[in-house]
Amino acid sequence: MNKYIALILLAIGFACTPSKETSKELNIYSQRHYDVDKKVFDLFTEKTGIKVNVVNAGADELITRLEQEGAASPADLFFTVDAARLNRAKQLDLLQKTETGANPAYSDADKFWHGVTYRARVIAYDKQKVNPSDLSSYEDLANAKWAGKILVRSSSSGYNQSLLAAILYASNENQAEEWAKGVVANMAREPEGGDRDQIKAIAEGLGEIAITNTYYVGLMLNSPNPEEVKVAEGVGIFFPNQDGRGTHINVSGIGVTKNAPNKDNALKFIEFVLSDEVQKLYANESFEYPTSTKVSAHPSVAAWGTFKTDGLGFASDKSYTERAVRVFDRVGWK
Repeated sequence: MNKYIALILLAIGFACTPSKETSKELNIYSQRHYDVDKKVFDLFTEKTGIKVNVVNAGADELITRLEQEGAASPADLFFTVDAARLNRAKQLDLLQKTETGANPAYSDADKFWHGVTYRARVIAYDKQKVNPSDLSSYEDLANAKWAGKILVRSSSSGYNQSLLAAILYASNENQAEEWAKGVVANMAREPEGGDRDQIKAIAEGLGEIAITNTYYVGLMLNSPNPEEVKVAEGVGIFFPNQDGRGTHINVSGIGVTKNAPNKDNALKFIEFVLSDEVQKLYANESFEYPTSTKVSAHPSVAAWGTFKTDGLGFASDKSYTERAVRVFDRVGWK
């Protein structure tokens, strides 16, 4: 990596990057972009006096940046919403092993990254048109009975790539491709918008079921906009594959970078986000599931019931995500 290019990259996003000797600052490379995160950062500063500097970008972009910066990187923490990207950073030797109080069920077994929250990738259905007893698994969405009824976002979505990677891990490429092909055939329209747009499309009568992440529905149910609340109240939530491997989840996790200049501050921050106070903040403001067993989900999320979660085995090998992208391309999932 040319040292001059590295210096240019450092200047972008960290206009006032602290030196490696700084003891009262913390630099986070984060894919997360939610209002609750700003509150968490501010609260951490209030309690510790440690200033938090954040660079927001896509997970892949941040990983590339860490690679290019190498030992000169100012980043102390890598924070993202996908276990596969966290494992990719680990495999690229961009993270270091650390001991924390994180729940091992949602963390790296080797302790290179630690789960903070998670969201489930579920089926939202029109309460007026769909009987939940007709729903069962992700695989069943390829059934012709759902022709013209499925709403889902683009294949460029990391959430969809993660879901298909999990299906690949649980089956094989032929079966996964048949599934993706079947879902494309059953789409009510070409993919567009985010998860909330799929839920709104149900209310507009454009389709009857949508693949979505739970926290989006939680946000809509608790929105200050009464129209969004009404839309969200019109859908039911179904957790797929409860008779098998369980429902797919996306873990939001964090790891200390290999060359963290402020490692002690980074460890303080991880323990802070795992504290009951912050776990409750995530649960009540971003409507994610807390990884702490001592903290409950927000009542509107908890009302959907408990569910069995799929494992994170698919995230151990980046090839599953890469193969998922190729499958999407082959079946024409735009």
